[in-house]
Amino acid sequence: MGKFREIWNRKKDGPWKEERSFLRFVIIATVLCVLFLFIKKDNVIRWVQAGFTIRAQQERIDSLQRENSRLEEQIKLLSTNRDSLEKFAREHFYFAAEGDDVYLMEE
Repeated sequence: MGKFREIWNRKKDGPWKEERSFLRFVIIATVLCVLFLFIKKDNVIRWVQAGFTIRAQQERIDSLQRENSRLEEQIKLLSTNRDSLEKFAREHFYFAAEGDDVYLMEE
């Protein structure tokens, strides 16, 4: 600990003034990096994690918007075209007109 305290005493720099000044700079820079990378509440690690979370959420939003537009197109088609509505009802709800023979085949 004694050597560490001597680093900060500028009177003892002597002929190694530049080296000791650089060492002081490195110590301060290291302490600040550790502070900003790990200790602070808004540290870099949390920023990176937040970036990954935001990217994943944006991908989820995009996929849901695509699904929403696909469903809106299907609703539009079913509400305007009687034939497509009848086909949809027969395929998904197994509706049949009177007198139709219905065969259900499992895949």
